[in-house]
Amino acid sequence: MPTMVSTIEDRKRLARRLAGSGRGFAEQYGFRVTNNPSSLFQVLCLAVLLARRGDFRRALDGGHALREAGWDSAARLAGSSPADRVDVLRVSGQRGDLDALADLLGALARTVVDRYRGDLRRLRSAAHRDPVRERALLTALPGVDEQVADLFLREAQALWGEVAPVADRRALTAARRLGLGRTAEDLAGLSGGRASERLAWLVGALARVDLEGRYAELTR
Repeated sequence: MPTMVSTIEDRKRLARRLAGSGRGFAEQYGFRVTNNPSSLFQVLCLAVLLARRGDFRRALDGGHALREAGWDSAARLAGSSPADRVDVLRVSGQRGDLDALADLLGALARTVVDRYRGDLRRLRSAAHRDPVRERALLTALPGVDEQVADLFLREAQALWGEVAPVADRRALTAARRLGLGRTAEDLAGLSGGRASERLAWLVGALARVDLEGRYAELTR
């Protein structure tokens, strides 16, 4: 087990170090997080892939593969064929029932197009920027459960400040093991507030620490 930091100054110092890259989880792995339809939909697809069991690197590869296939928006993914989606997912190293995954991603894309004209910002508007309603509308989408919503909102909170603070299970595991706290509110207190962009950077960095097993280097 890593040695936990003890004083508040130690905790703040470690939090600054973790958030120092100025990028959240998705951006560290090449997915831009900007408030436009294409970016937000790619982050949502990535969240769906990350929520599946298995090596998180396969999920990242799958997200990149969807984009490289030209399906970088809800409308473009909705227009793809199930067979083509299966082929792209298989080549990118995805495991399990790829037919079901391809169908789910297609249904997700079509629903975002049908309900929100391909633009998740319209979901935010439909919820009147109420975070409880935003989460409810997200989890009403195909393939989006609470875990997927957490992964999406972990990234989106840098843009949609009303949903903050959000920390997914991986980030909270790392925070607890490093002595930084047990809740998203604890992390918000270390990063300058609930709507701070640094909060998204910190939470994303903590998720990476847990997924990559990088505890030892942080506590030497």
